[in-house]
Amino acid sequence: MELKERFLRYVAVDTRSDENSDTFPSTAKQFDLLNMLVEEMQTLGLEDVSIDKYGYAMGTIPASKGCETAPVIGFIAHVDTSPDMSGADVKPRIIEDYDGGDIVLNGALTMRVADFPELTSFKGHTLIHTDGTTLLGADDKAGVAEIMTAAEYLMSHPEIKHGKIRIGFTPDEEIGRGVDYFDVAAFGADFAYTMDGGFEGELEYENFNAASAKITVQGRNVHPGYAKNKMINAIEVACELNALIPADERPQHTEGYEGFYHCVGFSGTVEKAQINYIIRDHDADRFEQKKVWMWSCVDMLQKRYGQDVLSLVIKDQYYNMRKMVEPHPQVIDKALEAMREAGVQPIVRPIRGGTDGARLSFMGLPCPNIFAGGMNFHGKFEYCSLDSMHKAVDVIVNLAKLWAKKQ
Repeated sequence: MELKERFLRYVAVDTRSDENSDTFPSTAKQFDLLNMLVEEMQTLGLEDVSIDKYGYAMGTIPASKGCETAPVIGFIAHVDTSPDMSGADVKPRIIEDYDGGDIVLNGALTMRVADFPELTSFKGHTLIHTDGTTLLGADDKAGVAEIMTAAEYLMSHPEIKHGKIRIGFTPDEEIGRGVDYFDVAAFGADFAYTMDGGFEGELEYENFNAASAKITVQGRNVHPGYAKNKMINAIEVACELNALIPADERPQHTEGYEGFYHCVGFSGTVEKAQINYIIRDHDADRFEQKKVWMWSCVDMLQKRYGQDVLSLVIKDQYYNMRKMVEPHPQVIDKALEAMREAGVQPIVRPIRGGTDGARLSFMGLPCPNIFAGGMNFHGKFEYCSLDSMHKAVDVIVNLAKLWAKKQ
């Protein structure tokens, strides 16, 4: 199956995860794609193909003869798409030999180069984009398709020498639960790579330290005509809290290693309101300082309005994988070499987000992240370069060969 055909087949399956669900996976429909991948792995002849009750689908490309003692390498991607936008009834559109100009998504919506200047980097590429009514799902079905295409290639070319390779597909990465029940021992890899990055050449082994913060405001609703010295408007208190967050530490004003506070949800009435944030920073000390600042803001407003008016819950989500990956420089060195052999210029930079690999690294499986070719994730302007996706397949195959060479 060709890479494009495989990718289009996968994005047709709605796998949107749900952060408000208490089940795992958070949505049963993720099994639709996971079971499809299990059947495909079996058809390709992979060994040890399995899927457990949590939805983790795994398979093995057996080692070539004479390479049985090579390190076991894993490749991992997630099947779910972001809750931020619908992933149902996706209608991909394909542009061959893209001219570098604005892209009309539909009659009312255009993706403009002025807004997304990186589009000019893809002149001459084959692009796949949305019709502007859904996300595309390249995050991370591009990675899924690349791993499966590389697996098919390796299985059909026994002359390529490689060690044992494990591939795995996870649910619920987009809501931060992707490896909650992932069995690292059962996966059995010495090192792994997530195929979950964006621009061609990206290699990432640093990511944000991450936490969520939920503030609940219990107001006091009184008829507005008689509210003086009685009413506590929960909406206004929540807005007051948000105004205390440093304006220059919000996502739209940060880049590189700069962290942020991001308001991701706000709901409420005069009687009760809730405001949700995600807190991010690459530096562990600054990460802790951001959490302390959030507590201090809530504490100040509690003193003003009452201890019972505001409550705060902060939960750590994942940590910067750098300290877990750096002791294994060969993981990075081989990825760089694999890219160069594929004609890709490596771009080593920190992830302004997180991947399953961050948590897996702290679970004992060093797992940096490699580009998958998608752009503008989580929204209607999402697109991917088929050319970059083919390069990602080449990088996977090259890594398979490089890890089999005698150290």
